[in-house]
Amino acid sequence: MTPRGAYRRLIVSRFFAYARLARLHKPIGIWLLLWPTLWALWLAAEGVPSAGILTVFVLGTILLRSAGCIINDYADRFIDPHVARTKDRPLATGEVSVVEASTLFIALMLIGFGLVLTLNRQTQLLAVIGAILTIVYPFAKRFISSPQFVLGVAFSWGVPMAFAAITGEVPRIGWLLFVVTMAWVILYDTEYAMVDRDDDIKLGVRSTAILFGDLDRVFIGGFQILFLLGLYLVGNSAELGSWYMAGLIPTCALMLYQQKLIKDRKPAKCLQAFLNNAWVGGFVFLGIVLGYFS
Repeated sequence: MTPRGAYRRLIVSRFFAYARLARLHKPIGIWLLLWPTLWALWLAAEGVPSAGILTVFVLGTILLRSAGCIINDYADRFIDPHVARTKDRPLATGEVSVVEASTLFIALMLIGFGLVLTLNRQTQLLAVIGAILTIVYPFAKRFISSPQFVLGVAFSWGVPMAFAAITGEVPRIGWLLFVVTMAWVILYDTEYAMVDRDDDIKLGVRSTAILFGDLDRVFIGGFQILFLLGLYLVGNSAELGSWYMAGLIPTCALMLYQQKLIKDRKPAKCLQAFLNNAWVGGFVFLGIVLGYFS
């Protein structure tokens, strides 16, 4: 192989290593972060938002999720090698160094801030809080028994940002949607935590799945009810009409399906329940879109 070919091969291998570090090969996190942001953008604009703002938020969501995965793996770099699901992550195996990961994290955050600078002042201030939340969450698992609540705030922060970007403020419906999104994040991340519960107990990692023990399904069910009730209130406040309300039917069905999946607490089924939430977000978004066009 020529020196140029070897260099090209090295570049390609590093690119794919960084892409796996940012979890680009597993887009579920992007969808779960993006759906509530799209809900908020459509509600704030009362229809289709401007192409410029939509582009900033879509790209910003991808960047923030990627940066969040990197800081999470940095925080868990001594834990991941001991967990079956995470032992092959680039930082856990040493394929990517701490310096490389830190550099990529800073680069992604700077690009994200560059995008935010195209928006108004209030959105920029909210973005600073969002960045802090992104950094804080991975370490919350060491200190509090319910880190899912911290993630709930972090993953819902795009909602007030979207309203601020379009309307210049965060109205009551914006904060209502923020709380609704928090309920959703808490329930699906608890399902996710059920996958690693046995390993997390051994390693001292905390989660709501561990905190509530045999009541985990009841805990999740309670937040599913809060989520569905909140979505109803959002639709009623925005006067979205029957098409939106009809869209809550498949959403409710998916919640019931998730309860069935986690019934026996088998890790593979719990992971399936977690992944199913991408469809939940899509149906809610479809209901909002149809609500404005009906």
